Amino acid sequence: MGLRFETRTSDSPWIASVWTCRSERVAEMTSVATETWGLVFWEQDDAAFAAVTGPECATGTAPVPQDARFVGVQFAVGTALRTVVAPTLVDSGIVLPDVTRRSFRLDGRRWETPAADDAELLVDRLVRHGAVVRDRVVTDVMRGERPGVSERTLQRRFRAATGLSRGAVRQIERARAAALHLMAGDDVGDVVERLGYYDEPHLARALRRYVGRTAVQLREGVGGALALDPEFVSALSA
Repeated sequence: MGLRFETRTSDSPWIASVWTCRSERVAEMTSVATETWGLVFWEQDDAAFAAVTGPECATGTAPVPQDARFVGVQFAVGTALRTVVAPTLVDSGIVLPDVTRRSFRLDGRRWETPAADDAELLVDRLVRHGAVVRDRVVTDVMRGERPGVSERTLQRRFRAATGLSRGAVRQIERARAAALHLMAGDDVGDVVERLGYYDEPHLARALRRYVGRTAVQLREGVGGALALDPEFVSALSA
């Protein structure tokens, strides 16, 4: 018994993933570094809550509300809330006020609380209202396009849009992918080669810093509750 995650990708260019989770008799989990910010909604003891979560630069431990149900939206790198300076969210977050089971307040107005299946509808409304914006240069680079600006300008745009350097975004993204592949049972050597690590010690250092697990622990599924969905690797590989 512990955390039961389900994660899916999205067709929306504004969304990195949508996830649900149920906590069952677990007091804390190992949080995994993430390069994205998000919105998370949860219910516990007949009360509703919502928060903005920020990027996290390293692994750590986090308390888990008991017997709670969560729905989360992780936004694509390069997107941001209009009213929040992105760097202030790094390793932090904002608990939203005036939340009910049906709605929450953000950017000066009320929005309908989403279920996992209609997260895209909420995000589309946030974008049309201008509550969520993006730096097109950053999002284009994340899709593999060549930037039309200097490297120095690109680094500045990444920090302004995400609170992180471009290098940090890549390192965190790669470590999360490595963890998912290992949780799915992939061989350590194959993960090193597939994701471009120098060698197994290089991978081990990244896992220790960003995931808080060894490769063996990830492959064997030991070490306690971890905020990753092992089934998500199939979506990443599709």
